[in-house]
Formats: sequence, structure tokens, C-alpha cells
Amino acid sequence: MTKCKLIAAATAAAGLMTIPAAAHDHKMAKKTIVETAVASDQFDTLETAVVTAGLAETLSGDGPFTVFAPTDDAFAKLPAGTVDTLLQPENRAQLTDILTYHVVAGRYTSGQIVAAAKKNGGTATLTTVQGGTLTAMLHGNDIMLHDSDNNMIGVVKANVAAKNGIIHAIDGVLMP
Repeated sequence: MTKCKLIAAATAAAGLMTIPAAAHDHKMAKKTIVETAVASDQFDTLETAVVTAGLAETLSGDGPFTVFAPTDDAFAKLPAGTVDTLLQPENRAQLTDILTYHVVAGRYTSGQIVAAAKKNGGTATLTTVQGGTLTAMLHGNDIMLHDSDNNMIGVVKANVAAKNGIIHAIDGVLMP
């Protein structure tokens, strides 16, 4: 089974997020998630990681996907040498695991995430393509993501539309 089909099957089987996907301006977006990230000047490290992990084709596919995309500044916060180590061929599985932990099947706007969190006492659980969970929490008007490594990562730019999903730029790297 190809990586694309494997991820698609995993996302379909996971019963992923309980927030209904609403229509968004994605019909007007002409670029895929990957093309949108490449066109931005804040996702160069993510672009390199996605290509190295062999996920560019998947994230250019039909989707829809919601990607919590670490900015270059977010990757720079990792301990020195971490990114270089993850980009080594022998660490491809670990890199793929980390990157797919940033992806949720479906198109979820920040408004939908906020509404789901408000409905559920301030938190919403998101199941990632990797199979782990993220907890979205409200901190004032901001969305914070709590990962399995106890990191709290903030959404710094929400609702970047792509034809196959949506991107929310985040200020840290989520760890499964």
C-alpha cells in the first residue's frame, strides 16, 4: 500500500475529530497545502521536512486536511541539531511520525475549533493522522494545542485556505 493510501486509510478509519466540517473559502483557493506552504516565506523548514519524509504527494492530494504548521521560528526553538538529525535518512520514520502528528483529517477552521472547545468545557480533542491526540484549549481568544509531550503550542495565524484543506501556523513543534 502506498504512503498516500495508507494515510488516507488511517484517517478514514480513525473517526478523527468530532467537529463538523463547514464550507469555507477553500473553493476559491487554487493551491494545495504544500503549494501554499511553499509560497509562504515562513515554512521553509517544514517544506524541507515534508519532502524529506516523502509526504509532499500526500499533502497535495484530495484531503481535506487541517495542518498545524510549525513556522521556521518554531523549528528554531528546538534544541540545536534536532532538525538536522531528523532530516537524516535513518530518522525518516521518526520525522514522518512527528509531521503526521501535525495533521488532522478534515477541514477545521479556528471558529469551528473554538466552538467545539466552548461546547466541551474549554477543550476539544483532535485525533491526528499519526493516531495520537491533540487537545485544543482556549486561552483568552487564542487557541493553544497541548501535545502528548506536555507542550503548549499557540496558533499564531489561523485559517490559511488551500484547495485541499486549511493551515494554522503554530509557534512550536508538536511532539507525539
